[in-house]
Amino acid sequence: MHDTIAVLDFGGQYTHLISRRVRELGVYSEIFPFSVDLSELDGRRVKGVILSGGPRSVYEEGSPKIGYDFFQWCEARGVPVLGICYGHQLIAHVFGGEIERGERREYGKALLYVEDEDELFRGLGVVETVWMSHGDAVTKLPEGFKVLGRTEGTPIAAYADPERKIFGVQFHPEVAHTSKGLKILENFAVKVCGCRPTWVVENWAEEA
Repeated sequence: MHDTIAVLDFGGQYTHLISRRVRELGVYSEIFPFSVDLSELDGRRVKGVILSGGPRSVYEEGSPKIGYDFFQWCEARGVPVLGICYGHQLIAHVFGGEIERGERREYGKALLYVEDEDELFRGLGVVETVWMSHGDAVTKLPEGFKVLGRTEGTPIAAYADPERKIFGVQFHPEVAHTSKGLKILENFAVKVCGCRPTWVVENWAEEA
């Protein structure tokens, strides 16, 4: 059984691309519904979890959500979490941060100003190009979280809770328009989660 990065699907258009990018790094990745039973994840060698983007608002009735119990499950097993776009907002929401509707939707390329590289941004420059596609934004971080980066339109474009190994990025590292996106995913999967980059698609075909 391979080290696995589990991608929870919140309805984002790039969910399958996230999983594909992780596999390109030599790390096995599998997509699960956001409502996956945690006992199913217990049966896999899950070393990290990525929460995908999605079209909904965390304050919208009926929007897909996970509760604090999910993060307790991760913390008890030493499993780091990375939230992307909606996932970034959802993490902040669950831990008591604030999310607000932006005055204007931020869509397209933006300049990310790295304020704290931490483990997630190791190897990035002070300024990097990222791809944004969001209306809501995190405006206040929960206790224990710190800002890693900002853009002109989004003061909290990336954050981390170093103690619990929880990270969030408002932008999309999985798309080619984000210049160091693959490096960010590599930092998370290999450096933070400790996955061994030994998976190749040929092995998967043989095991299927």
